[in-house]
Amino acid sequence: MERFEGLMRSKKLMVQLILFGVVFCYSSFGEEVKYSVERLPEYEALFTREKGWTGADGAYSLALSDTVTLWLYSDTWIGDIVDGQHKDATMINNTIALQSGKEPSKASVKFFWRTTKEGKPAAFITPADGVGWFWIFDGILADGNLYLFLMQIVKTDEKSVFGFKNIGTWLGEVDNPQEEPLKWRIKQHKVPYGRYSQNSEMLFGSAVMKDRDFVYIYGCNEEWKMGIGRLSMIVARVQSQKIADFEKWRFWNGADWVADANKAKGLFDGIATEYSVSFQPALKKYVVIYTELGMSKNILMRFSPTPVGPWSAPHKIYECPEYTWHKTYFCYAAKGHQGISSPDELIITYVCNSTDFWQMARDARIYYPRFLRVKFDIQGHR
Repeated sequence: MERFEGLMRSKKLMVQLILFGVVFCYSSFGEEVKYSVERLPEYEALFTREKGWTGADGAYSLALSDTVTLWLYSDTWIGDIVDGQHKDATMINNTIALQSGKEPSKASVKFFWRTTKEGKPAAFITPADGVGWFWIFDGILADGNLYLFLMQIVKTDEKSVFGFKNIGTWLGEVDNPQEEPLKWRIKQHKVPYGRYSQNSEMLFGSAVMKDRDFVYIYGCNEEWKMGIGRLSMIVARVQSQKIADFEKWRFWNGADWVADANKAKGLFDGIATEYSVSFQPALKKYVVIYTELGMSKNILMRFSPTPVGPWSAPHKIYECPEYTWHKTYFCYAAKGHQGISSPDELIITYVCNSTDFWQMARDARIYYPRFLRVKFDIQGHR
C-alpha cells in the first residue's frame, strides 16, 4: 500500500510538472542557468484549424515588423478535419502564414498558398528549374529584402514516408516583403555550397541569425559511414547586404573565416537538420534549440558565448508526450522563435508525425506545431 501511494504521488507530481512547468538548473561554463518550461496551449489554439490550413511541419518564423511575424512551413495539409481526422484533404509541399500581433489571445493568423488553374491547392513556391519541390527552411529580413532558404527535394520511392532525398539548396530573395505574399517578387539563386550524395550531405540554411553587421548561416554536415549522431553543426557568415553574393560567404574552420566551404569545421555532433540559433538577451549567451539526433522525444538546448562556440554540453529541456501516443509516432523540428519571445524567454515549437501516412491522416491531434515556453531566471545574469 505504501509503495502504491508513493507511485501515485510521483504520478501526480509528474502531471503537475507537465501542466505548470518545471524549474531546472543547468551549469554552463561554470555558471548556473535557471529556467522553467511550460506548454503554451493558447498559442497552439491560434494555429488550430478545421478548414483550409489544418497542419504542417517545419515552422520557422521571423519578424517582418514589430507586429507581423512570418511563419514558414513545409508539407502542409489543406482541407477539412471531421471527427478528428483529415477528410477531403490534400498535402502540398509548402505554405506560409502571417501572424498579426504577439499576444496569442488577441493575435490573428492568415495562411497563404497557390492555386492551380483547376482550383486545387498548390505549394506557395516551387523550384525555378522544375525539378522536385521545396521545403522552406529558415529565413531573414535584411536591408529591406527577405531571404528564404529552400531545400530542393525529390522522391526516391512511393512506399516510405522517408522516400525522398535532398538534391540542393536555393536562396529565395524577395524585394517586396511588405506587400501581400501572393504578390511577392521572388528571385531564386542556386546556393553553390553543399554536398548531396549517398555517402554524405552538407547543407546551409538550417538556422539563420543576424548579429551586428553579419548574417550567420548555420547548416549541418554528415558522413553516413560515421554512424548515427555524427550530424555536425557548421556555419558560414556574410555581411547582411551581401547575402545573395555567394563569393562573399566565409566559413568557420575552427580558428578563422575561410573561403572554402569544405573546410567548415563541425562545432558539435548530434545536431538536427532543422534547428534555431538566437542570442538570449537575459543570459547574454547564444542559444541553440534542436531535436536530439533529428528525430527523438527529447528537445535539447546548448549555450555559447559567441555565435561559433564553444558550445556547452547538451541539456534535455523537454520530453514530447506525443511520442508515446502510438508506436509509429516520432517527434522532430524543434526550434526557438525569438521574434515572438520576450527578452527573458524563448518560445519553442516542435512537430509530431507518424511513419504511417494514413495513421497521421487519421489523427489530427498531430502534425501541427506544438508550443513551449522556456522562461529564464535572469536574476543571476544582470
